[in-house]
Amino acid sequence: MKAAQIKEPGSNFEIVDLPVPEPSRNEVLIKVEACGICHSDAMVKDGLFPGIEYPRVPGHEVVGIIEETGSEISNWKKGDRVGVGWHGGHCFQCDPCRRGDFINCENGQVAGISYDGGYAEYMTAPQEALARVPKDLSSEEAAPLLCAGITTFNALRNSGARPGDLVAVQGIGGLGHLAVQYAAKMGFKTVAISTSDDKKKLAEDLGAHRFINAKKENPVEILQEMGGAKVVVATAPNTDIIGEIVGGLGLEGNLIVLAATGETFEVSPFSLIMGRKKVSGWPSGTAKDSEDTLNFSAMTGTKPMIETFSLDEVNKAYDHMINNKARFRTVLKMG
Repeated sequence: MKAAQIKEPGSNFEIVDLPVPEPSRNEVLIKVEACGICHSDAMVKDGLFPGIEYPRVPGHEVVGIIEETGSEISNWKKGDRVGVGWHGGHCFQCDPCRRGDFINCENGQVAGISYDGGYAEYMTAPQEALARVPKDLSSEEAAPLLCAGITTFNALRNSGARPGDLVAVQGIGGLGHLAVQYAAKMGFKTVAISTSDDKKKLAEDLGAHRFINAKKENPVEILQEMGGAKVVVATAPNTDIIGEIVGGLGLEGNLIVLAATGETFEVSPFSLIMGRKKVSGWPSGTAKDSEDTLNFSAMTGTKPMIETFSLDEVNKAYDHMINNKARFRTVLKMG
């Protein structure tokens, strides 16, 4: 099979020929149809995640068809279309696993980091990492929903907001353009916050009820005039705005930070104390959460905006993503 491999940290992707992997007793062999390129794949390319063994094939937004099942697999069969997201397996034995909190497994695996991922024609994955993909989504559309989709969907549905509540989405990019769709379709009064008027029509087309250009208007003042946000979802790594937007929260409001940035931001303790506000984060979710995300997306017509590339174009596709040229998710299409 062909695969796009990183041989050492900092190197470019190389298209190599590898043996088709064989699934162990708890794994399935997947013929990959599509794999999203995520900003988190920089962890593999640049060696930013501890313990990665090289060479490594990245990819944790994978959709494909089961070709073969291990001897202990009973609930999946050849021909099933499945997805594999960031959460690539868990140990079932640590304290979080014993409590059913698999996403926080102390020995959790990550597809494309702990083992070879979806930048290839075939990959193997443990059965607990598999999500069933509904027929109403193409493989290319479903792939980014296994990371950007599940992260925003899962954060919103666990945010404490109820239909009719005011929810703001900061950033209209790879995560934000999905968060706006989910928020609107969950019945929230949805506000989109960006720094560019170019995003106004897009945000409205995606379902936003109000658009705020943070360079021209004060998001805090506008959100407070609207009654204060129950939830603000921070999806863009603009730490200045993230720190300030806390002031736009209403009573018991929740700022959920999804933008994975290494930079810090400042929040006034007083702004949290008054009104019992909080700042939180949210990881992606388990395979079942991915399945819920895919089913909700198919039911409501929520789809990512994607640009597709062939596996041979992987370096071009990765550069397109990492240089913020993608509108809004980049997907490798096999075959």
